[in-house]
Amino acid sequence: MRGELAVLAIVAIPAGAVGQSCDLVPSFDMGLSPTRTVYVSPSGSNASGNGTAGSPYGTIAFAAAQATPGTAVVLLPGTYPGGTFLTNLAGTAAAPIWIGGAPGQARPVIEGGGEGLHLVRPRYIVVHDLEVRNVTANGINADDGGDYANAEAARFLTIRRVHVRDVGGTGNQDGIKLSGVRDVVVVDCEIERCGGANAGSGVDMVGCHRGLIARTTFRDMSGNAVQCKGGSDDIEVRWCRMIEAGQRAVNMGGSTGLEFFRPPLSSTEANFEARDVRVVSNLIIGSQAPLAFVGCVDCLAANNTIITPHNWILRILQETVTQPPYTFIPCSGGRFVNNLVYFRRSDLSSYVNTGANTAPGTFAFDGNFWFAFDNPGASAPALPVPQTNGVSGLDPLFFDPQGNFALRPSSPARGRASSPLAATGDLAGVCYALPASVGAFEVCRANCDGSSTPPVLTANDFQCFLNTFAASSPDANCDGSTSPPILTANDFQCFLNKFATGCP
Repeated sequence: MRGELAVLAIVAIPAGAVGQSCDLVPSFDMGLSPTRTVYVSPSGSNASGNGTAGSPYGTIAFAAAQATPGTAVVLLPGTYPGGTFLTNLAGTAAAPIWIGGAPGQARPVIEGGGEGLHLVRPRYIVVHDLEVRNVTANGINADDGGDYANAEAARFLTIRRVHVRDVGGTGNQDGIKLSGVRDVVVVDCEIERCGGANAGSGVDMVGCHRGLIARTTFRDMSGNAVQCKGGSDDIEVRWCRMIEAGQRAVNMGGSTGLEFFRPPLSSTEANFEARDVRVVSNLIIGSQAPLAFVGCVDCLAANNTIITPHNWILRILQETVTQPPYTFIPCSGGRFVNNLVYFRRSDLSSYVNTGANTAPGTFAFDGNFWFAFDNPGASAPALPVPQTNGVSGLDPLFFDPQGNFALRPSSPARGRASSPLAATGDLAGVCYALPASVGAFEVCRANCDGSSTPPVLTANDFQCFLNTFAASSPDANCDGSTSPPILTANDFQCFLNKFATGCP
């Protein structure tokens, strides 16, 4: 359909090309490169190979066993069987270990089996440029090996440019499963069709700490796009696209067996399912509830653009309750700030679903923009506490409400965001203005990146125009050159000719 194609076109635009610091995704491996390479191929041999490109090893596990800090385990193109377990694989802060595809070559595929790749007690590992598909349990699994009380068991893991799809299909099966992992980054990935029977997540985090999930696209999830539970804290979900992401697109908290919390539950201090989870500048389309605060404490949803939720806009729940000797803090302290909600009122059973054993009076709603496009007069939400600085009943004026959710310059959401902002940049990697627009997209300005008027044109203007208009134009790169875009100076002038006096 036209709307679906437009969304896919937006997804194809890389935010990282913008050229400003407003799109930075930090990870421990930034600026580092391998000092040694070991090759593996489906047609290689563990017996006769020597790990060179001309004589590669035959399995991922054997090649990884030869890796030392600073090694890149390079998977040559082809299809590898699932079921690889790598235990205690460790690089160092200055010399990680990389596992992934060869630069400039077709992405290797891991297919079949219960799990595609399982890392037990990884440290300073980068998994990159892979496709994992058609597995029955989890696509990629990383955990602390059951050493729940050891904060050092699994630390410093980056998963970058990995495509995980068609995982399970019958229940709680996850694209990426993370248990007891600290300092983890998932960035520039695609995850689709995971789990079944309203369960399973794109990224499921149990007892994880200091995590960032960024610029990742989730499609057709059964349970969630992202779930953070089991004592997880300091987790940020930023600049992601979640398209029909199941029951709860982002589940901040959840329900965890008491024996699986990391760190283990305390009998002397109050416990929580999740704390300080931040969901910032994401595009969330569909799902039964885009956001769920479930047994979480001091969590934030800010500057998200939420499109056509199916049943609720958000939920406030408590699924893990006090049971001696363990006390659990009621779901409390949540903040819903600067979000743009575009919804069909007739689809919603209620605006907010509030469950028992929660503290909804401790929540805050500030600077949000609400529009029921089927009944603008019914846009004002019924909330558990009064909102501040809210706007209801005004059309936000998207470029295309069927798929391109960037805001027109005349949008009433422009400059409406309350301060301070939770992120410096928007979903397209463009810096938010001051005052900022509400939602995941900053409004286009005449020269797009906010530099002097009359326009002082920069490379950032060029990328900004591309990010903003590619999905709404049949000629994404403007001058008719090959798609995907091959960008030239002529493209830049073409965009300038069209938009210098204002965006369409």
